[in-house]
Amino acid sequence: MAIAVIKVGAEGAKPAEVKTAPAEVKPSPAEEVTLPPPPPAASSSAGPVPTAPPPVPPMPDKPIKEVTVSSIKPTLITTATPAVVPPGGKRSETRVKMNRMRQRIAQRLKDAQNTTAMLTTFNDIDMTNIMEMRSQYKDSFMKKYNLKLGFMSAFIKAAAFALQHQPVVNAVVDENEIVYRDYVDISVAVATPKGLVVPVLRNAETMNYAEIEQGINDLGQRARDGLLAVEDMDGGTFTISNGGVFGSMFGTPIINLPQSAILGMHAIFDRPVAIKGKIEIRPMMYVALTYDHRLIDGREAVTFLRKIKSAVEDPRVLLLDL
Repeated sequence: MAIAVIKVGAEGAKPAEVKTAPAEVKPSPAEEVTLPPPPPAASSSAGPVPTAPPPVPPMPDKPIKEVTVSSIKPTLITTATPAVVPPGGKRSETRVKMNRMRQRIAQRLKDAQNTTAMLTTFNDIDMTNIMEMRSQYKDSFMKKYNLKLGFMSAFIKAAAFALQHQPVVNAVVDENEIVYRDYVDISVAVATPKGLVVPVLRNAETMNYAEIEQGINDLGQRARDGLLAVEDMDGGTFTISNGGVFGSMFGTPIINLPQSAILGMHAIFDRPVAIKGKIEIRPMMYVALTYDHRLIDGREAVTFLRKIKSAVEDPRVLLLDL
């Protein structure tokens, strides 16, 4: 808006200088600027500006407060999370102390892992011939010896035969020396309600099938009845473990110290195999030999396992000492 100012003189009304006052312009909301408040006026009573830093307070020569570590109590922080109870009922746990046998077994297994350089080699065995021999002579064997003819005797006999051909597998490391044994004491793993025990069948290299069956039958019965003495499990130069009785197809056994090797037997399953260029279904068993690589090289281990394979697949090898 413009405002005209008219001055009247003596000679009449004359138009005078017209001053136009600027109209009041209201800024738009987007153009409004908030200015900071003006700084406060300096007080005339302010003192002079210091020219030197303030004095530093002295450092304390003792701690302000002494707290011992033993006096600090840990604080347990828990989150209150409601437990989800399954519809079948409540969940519970039972804590049972390990018996002395189980503690001893656990300690020996860990000692074996920490001491030896364990390595495992595998092979498979065609059980056709040994099963046919067992089926053909089991009744006569039972009638003469009052014992069942099993597969364990065939493997113990084959292992004793192979150990004589590869004496390093029957040896043991004693500090910086190697001890070779000219006898074969085979430990047979037996599962009992209290745990796994390994009674020893001594001088197995001198036994026939009937004597082996009699020996393992006696050791197994005494193990299940809890009548084994410490002497029955002491010593042993080689161990055989038969996980096949529980249906195991494959596994790597752990060496039974102070021995240097262990043979693992497994379950028998029908599998297709190539026989003279043809595919046939044969009863096959996987076997595993875990050995101490500090003492036994791969050549000796593989040769030893193949010797067991040939003696089980064709027992005539034992008669001919091949």
